[in-house]
Amino acid sequence: MQPDVLVLTATPIPRSLALTVYGDLDVSIIDELPPGRKPIKTHLPNRAKERDLWRFVRREITRGRQVYVVSPLVEENEDLDLKSAEQAYQDLRASELASCRLALLHGRMKRPEQAEIMARFRKGEIDALVSTVVIEVGVDVPNATIMIILHAERFGLAQLHQLRGRIGRGSGASHFVLLADARTEEARRRLELLLRTSDGFKIAEEDLRMRGPGEFLGTRQHGVPELKLVDIVRDLRTISEARRDAEAILSADNELTAPENALLRSELERILGDRWPEAGLG
Repeated sequence: MQPDVLVLTATPIPRSLALTVYGDLDVSIIDELPPGRKPIKTHLPNRAKERDLWRFVRREITRGRQVYVVSPLVEENEDLDLKSAEQAYQDLRASELASCRLALLHGRMKRPEQAEIMARFRKGEIDALVSTVVIEVGVDVPNATIMIILHAERFGLAQLHQLRGRIGRGSGASHFVLLADARTEEARRRLELLLRTSDGFKIAEEDLRMRGPGEFLGTRQHGVPELKLVDIVRDLRTISEARRDAEAILSADNELTAPENALLRSELERILGDRWPEAGLG
């Protein structure tokens, strides 16, 4: 059967959430790299190694490679002790990358200006691009082999995984460097997960396990009162079995009119009222 609607996401989500959020869709997973891609080396150096890092960056630039430097902020914020993209650009231009061709890119720039900077970066006219997360998706520069994340502890794991995908797109060895001030054990454990795996689905599952589901599927979601759910982190097997059981019941009795399904229909009507057929059951 040919699909009428195709929904695409580049961000892996936990399988348990896929079963609950996209339960009415057939889900296909692309879990392999395109041909020719090399694994990306991920690093979490301590601050004592930062000078060595910039020495390595300069050496790679002299070899013709290009670099991303990513900050969580566009400009300085007096309430946050973080180096912004603008400040990082000024500091690097005056010190560690003074001999290199630098450019600044962020979302507050007008689109034509952003496009012009990216075009120059693709052509190799810029050695290092200091940017915000505006480069998170839709950027393909095979010659860019290094990405340095400033204040990596301020980013979500899914976002860091997305950013890592901007490099490793050519034949050269690529390096993803997390510069972080991880003051808690949990913050460091989250970042170390990226050292252990490049599997976006494993990262999403672990991120959900560590952070918890919050109210994503809680009792206040979509105004559904008294909806009791299993633990979407722990109970993937139960969710999968429930999904299969629901499909079997609806395949045999789509509107739940059979006597044996009367209690189920009554409970759905109690919880969802007149809206229960909108869930695709009726």
